[in-house]
Amino acid sequence: MPLHAYITPRAILTGAAATEAIAAGWAWPLLGTMAYAAMDVSVREDGKLTRLGAIVRMIFDKDAAAIPEPLRTSIRAQMAALAAPREPFAGLGLDKPVLMGVLNVTPDSFSDGGLFTNHEAAVAHARGMVEDGAAIIDVGGESTRPGAAVVSEVRELERVINVIKALAGRGVRVSIDTRRASVMAEAVKAGASIVNDVSALADAPALEAVAASKVSVILMHMQGEPATMQDNPTYAWAPGDIYDFLAARVAACVAAGIPKGRIAVDPGIGFGKTDTHNAEIMDHLAMFHGLGCALALGASRKGFIGRMSRGEPATLRLPGSLAAALHGVGQGAQILRVHDVAETRQALALAGRFAAGH
Repeated sequence: MPLHAYITPRAILTGAAATEAIAAGWAWPLLGTMAYAAMDVSVREDGKLTRLGAIVRMIFDKDAAAIPEPLRTSIRAQMAALAAPREPFAGLGLDKPVLMGVLNVTPDSFSDGGLFTNHEAAVAHARGMVEDGAAIIDVGGESTRPGAAVVSEVRELERVINVIKALAGRGVRVSIDTRRASVMAEAVKAGASIVNDVSALADAPALEAVAASKVSVILMHMQGEPATMQDNPTYAWAPGDIYDFLAARVAACVAAGIPKGRIAVDPGIGFGKTDTHNAEIMDHLAMFHGLGCALALGASRKGFIGRMSRGEPATLRLPGSLAAALHGVGQGAQILRVHDVAETRQALALAGRFAAGH
């Protein structure tokens, strides 16, 4: 494996503080709207991972002169990707967090399975989430919770297509949560404008379907399959391994004709990860901006919240979900996939006002 540097922005700033710090040479630009005053640097070469540690902006020029090539080139390339503003995703500006409301029309999803299998109930819930602030409704017809069984293509289509038609017909921006190329294609015909694939278009027909459709796509990392992914997930270094996987999938999409402006990446919290892996990913979340795409985060109500707390069931994990959402936005995550739209919107509104100071 060729040498590669992994840059995690630290001491992240927003608003006027970011602008002033960049102008004073105290921080680097991040995503065109934020800044970071230090970075955590790790390097992998021939499978060996070395953490170089933190580098502070104020002394970077001196330190960088001592860093040999091609490592310096790799670091500079990462920094350029971190600095660049992101294009709108699926017609949505990314200057403030985008909320994606979860709509599982399944009987067995981990949090809301069975609640919205009725067509009228599903559409009503989706419209309610839009009123609460969701800019995207993510419709899923196959549960991908740990241990979930695969459903047939026919059953998945029966669950999602009429719901998508009803929502798209009302002007709702719809995402289809599926791994199947055939479901993607039919969903797009029904009005979906985003494909959310937990397998990151690893299936060649799925990649071809999205490339041909011109819709946007969320590429998520998952180790293994839902039925077995939590049996014994193993990584050399979870953040770096997932970064490399997503980098390869982004490259495959670009080669297929899907530009980065149509791509969002999601590290896949809880999909083939232990709680330690999840914590490591959240700690290094800002590193994924180096891929040059929008960054999505789906941590809402997931099992790790209960395990890191007092064992609460999915319905009692709102506080932990909000903590994960606020942490993610603080690291620059632009798309939040959530069950509790109104509550998340309120938390973000307050955090935004506090950061702005008015």
